[in-house]
Amino acid sequence: MDSILIVVVSFVGYMIAYYTYGKYLSQKVFGLDAERLVPSRELTDGVDYVPTKKQVIFGHHFTSIAGTGPIVGPAIGIIWGWVPALLWVFLGSVFMGAVHDLGALVISLRHKGHTMAEITGKVMNRRLKIMFFIIVFLAVLIVIAIFGLVIAIIFDMYPQAVLPVWMQIPIAIVMGRLIKSGKMNLTLITALAVTAMYGTIVLGNAVPLPMPEIAGIPATGVWTVLLLIYAYIASTLSVTTLLQPRDYINAWQLMIAMALVVLGVFVAAPTMVAPAFNMAPEGAPPWMPFLFITIACGAISGFHCLVSSGTSSKQVESEPDARFVGYGSMLTEGFLATMVLIACGAGLSLAYTTPDGQTLTGSAAFATHYGSWMASSGIGSKVTAFVVGAANMISSLGVPKDFAIVLMGVFVASFAGTTLDTSTRIQRYVISELATDLKIEVFTKRHAATLLAVVTAAALAFYNGAGGKGALLLWPLFGSMNQLLAGLALVVISYWLRQQGKNFLVSLIPALIIMVFTSWALVHTLGSLYGSGNIPSFVIGCVALMLQIWLSVEGLTMLAKEPGGSHAEPAVGG
Repeated sequence: MDSILIVVVSFVGYMIAYYTYGKYLSQKVFGLDAERLVPSRELTDGVDYVPTKKQVIFGHHFTSIAGTGPIVGPAIGIIWGWVPALLWVFLGSVFMGAVHDLGALVISLRHKGHTMAEITGKVMNRRLKIMFFIIVFLAVLIVIAIFGLVIAIIFDMYPQAVLPVWMQIPIAIVMGRLIKSGKMNLTLITALAVTAMYGTIVLGNAVPLPMPEIAGIPATGVWTVLLLIYAYIASTLSVTTLLQPRDYINAWQLMIAMALVVLGVFVAAPTMVAPAFNMAPEGAPPWMPFLFITIACGAISGFHCLVSSGTSSKQVESEPDARFVGYGSMLTEGFLATMVLIACGAGLSLAYTTPDGQTLTGSAAFATHYGSWMASSGIGSKVTAFVVGAANMISSLGVPKDFAIVLMGVFVASFAGTTLDTSTRIQRYVISELATDLKIEVFTKRHAATLLAVVTAAALAFYNGAGGKGALLLWPLFGSMNQLLAGLALVVISYWLRQQGKNFLVSLIPALIIMVFTSWALVHTLGSLYGSGNIPSFVIGCVALMLQIWLSVEGLTMLAKEPGGSHAEPAVGG
């Protein structure tokens, strides 16, 4: 099929969804009101609670929820065929993911910027709150360790990306100071920062910085240590110092890169060589339910509720901005996932070099990379499919291919970096809130809570060796745990909407769908883990399944019994 048609139809579809269903949710379901006081203004502290323009907070929110999720997920999921992958991305993002993200953002705005776990205790009960905290802690623990590894692998594969990614830090700090001073127009600051950032990519392409093995620690292990140290520092700073400006310029980097890929599609006009349907690829788990677990970011992801209620809700300066930030970011991520499918399913066909140096084109290129589940396994392989496919299309614009590859490598590493920053900050919030509830005073403090977040992630990353790949042991569980979070967040949102006398079916139906797929996939995964002898993951998976059953049954039972409108919020202004 013509990839141009897919781009046009998807883009138009997302625009229609934003201005119709997004408007309905914002006005009729969540009742966004510019007159209602938001946490960023009520609790301003200059560190976490900071009123922020919606364009800037969009940059933070979008780059944090995206990370490498909408890249890796679709790059794997296309193995079952591009049609089911594309349909799930579009329908999932519009009717499930964006509802989940917007709902989590709004409910947090109405509860002083607290996380979903804390809100669960306020809206439902303390028992569910503690169990939610456990699921969140485990999920974010895996995210921090895995995303540190993802960046380390990219740095190892593409040493030209090292300098540009690290140079984003001083560029972002200077940009943040200029914005805070108010002495320069935001548009001019943005133009200067983005120009500087792309200048570092040119420099990085000329000056690659490979990391040598140090004291017996391989390059990936060294990078992981450095990245975790960075995550500690970045997540304890004020959001205006590094988090906001870095995420903002990363968002611009993404938009420019996406624009280049889209233009490349129109110029190269590659045909989708990936099979439309491939329900039983060699060695792959069953497409039902694993397609819906594998492609999470880009359709619906539980991690997003942690960003919505963890950092973004503390920065939104007006309730109506939540639609642009929450609903709009998810649709943009859906479009990014669509472009990943095109890069892997069509762009890869333009030129693919095999490990033995042979260059393939057409369907042979796709078939070689995706010939079996094992052929395309590994984080590096999944990232490569997107980077090479996207670079092929960008090079059709006259951009040198080696520069295009570095550009996409920086793009992926930068996204993973923003998620690493935000995840560490979110884990700090989770630990602090739980410590407050359990009266463990030391971990209510910013630095102690952050240190615990980083140390536990490091312990997971290095428990089985110096390469920093320990989190891969739990990676088979992450997809199910991530979607479990999404389902539980939607149940809490549904319960709250029913209390307000609103249409709670917009979130309850997606909750039921995703929980069915999650339970199904988790049971299947547990069987595989037990059969392979991965007992630690099997035990953790059993705990996760029991928590899921308990939370789901108790949550849905409470929802069924709760009379609508019993706790409706008073209208603003009397």
